Amino acid sequence: MKHLALLRSALPLTLLTLVACAEPIEERPDTEETAIPVEPDGGIGDGAEPLPEILGKDIPRGLHGRWGLVPADCTSTRGDAKGLIDIDAEGIKFYESRAVVDEVEAKEATMIKASFAFSGEGQEWTRDMEWRLSDDGMQLTRSETGDEAIPDPLTYTKCEAEGEAS
Repeated sequence: MKHLALLRSALPLTLLTLVACAEPIEERPDTEETAIPVEPDGGIGDGAEPLPEILGKDIPRGLHGRWGLVPADCTSTRGDAKGLIDIDAEGIKFYESRAVVDEVEAKEATMIKASFAFSGEGQEWTRDMEWRLSDDGMQLTRSETGDEAIPDPLTYTKCEAEGEAS
């Protein structure tokens, strides 16, 4: 019995010794795992806008449409509108060629600066171009850089949508 009493009195001392020699435990805040909702477009449900177009090679929507260097480019029915361009998400259709975005350098809702791959009349070539929409959305300026670039910017005017009256 003496032996049991001795053990009972030694146990608290042993535990105190262990606690005193142990490494302190860092206090950590309780963390709760919260599921992040997923939006229909695949983005996280944080209320943020979907990823901008800048991540892709699409031409910004603001630049889409038919544009002419001179008014007759927009109205000619003879197929001789050499200054007419038609822009969509995938590229730019010129009179006798087509350009698609090869590599984007900069892009915003009203501008794209990129290397464009051209094909037409059995040939292929590239051009570094910047396309910038005017504040009123009615003019589109094309500037080129690099070898064989046109020296001065070209300004296109938005063609009326088919069926619109002036």
